Amino acid sequence: MQRRRFIRLGALAAAPLIVPSAILGRNGRTPPSERITLGAIGLGNRGRRDLTAFLREADVQCLAVCDCWADRRAQGKALVDKHYGNADCLATRFHEEILGRPDIDAVLIATGDRWHALLSMLAARAGKDAYSEKPSTLTIAEGRALVNTTDRFGAVWQCGTQRRSNDSFRFVVDAVRAGRIGRLRAIRTSLGDWAGNGVAKPEPPPDPDVFDYDRWLGQSPWAPYSPVRVGLWRNHWDTSAGVIADMGPHYFDFAQWAHDSEVSGPIEFEGEGQFPDDGFATVPFRINVEARYADGVRIVMDNGPKGIRLEGDEGSIHVADEGVITAAPEAVLKGLTPPEVHWDHMVEHVRNFLDAIRSRRPTASRPELAHRAHTIAHCANIGLRLGRKVRWNPQAERFVDDDEANRMLARAMRTPWRIY
Repeated sequence: MQRRRFIRLGALAAAPLIVPSAILGRNGRTPPSERITLGAIGLGNRGRRDLTAFLREADVQCLAVCDCWADRRAQGKALVDKHYGNADCLATRFHEEILGRPDIDAVLIATGDRWHALLSMLAARAGKDAYSEKPSTLTIAEGRALVNTTDRFGAVWQCGTQRRSNDSFRFVVDAVRAGRIGRLRAIRTSLGDWAGNGVAKPEPPPDPDVFDYDRWLGQSPWAPYSPVRVGLWRNHWDTSAGVIADMGPHYFDFAQWAHDSEVSGPIEFEGEGQFPDDGFATVPFRINVEARYADGVRIVMDNGPKGIRLEGDEGSIHVADEGVITAAPEAVLKGLTPPEVHWDHMVEHVRNFLDAIRSRRPTASRPELAHRAHTIAHCANIGLRLGRKVRWNPQAERFVDDDEANRMLARAMRTPWRIY
């Protein structure tokens, strides 16, 4: 070593070390060593909203974002960089880059439905915890595989059924369990209107750097690119499952919670669905389905304004999606002050996930509970597609004496994707 360099290094060693307060966790800041590092996969409207909720938490640091769309990647990166006041966030279209980084602890998954379970399982295998938007699965088989995979790898996982952590919905569950409406008889779940159709005319796909259509399809059967196919993916069986799978898991999770049957489920499903008779859409737009538990309690599904009504032999209580709670008769709520918390309130649910990462305890919407709620949606959809009543065994997770229905427990997945 040259003498001049030796003297300079010695002087630096003797100088007092000045460390920024943020590094030490002062001024209310979380030191980097205590932060949960995050990668976000899927940056559409819902994904960016979820990401914003995570960025509000002081102990989260987002390091990377991922999407098949270049413009969404750019929007996600801009959101993160603006929050931190730098340009450090990685933007990529390859989820493998996110899952392969050893410096990322957890992932936010807000892609299309066909990717939720698959990415959740890949994350668990990569040693990452995951917060996944709903519907977390396309099939019942995916749900059981997700439960088994997260358990095998010890991953913390949370489903984005944020009503679990919402004071308005929790209030209703507590009131029902306290006997305010007497014995529970029926749970009416209104999933809202559903529409959207068109003709999926094949077109040349965009450049993959602009929109990676093949990656967007994921496990789904290959089909020619079409703006209709991409824009209305929720309305085709290959890529989603319509209103029952989209809104149902929120309300069926709530129904299971109120009925105290969270690791079980109904035993019969019967109803009617109105399917489009032409065009691209292959899912029911109008539904009227009834599921029945072994004790006779029913879950009714329809297209009314979004909300849930729990009916007992002494009254009923209703919570609208905006968090407004009403009862009939009004005496059901006598002496109580109902909260009014909008369905999109995310703080407690995100916080529950982050706290579970630290404690390694189950989340509020842990895999088994989410799987059972999604199973109700999948059973109802299968019954509608078969056009008849189906009977379900919640313990065996099989349809009773029904080979045709049991063949629909899983879907073939396009190579190289598979469930683990």
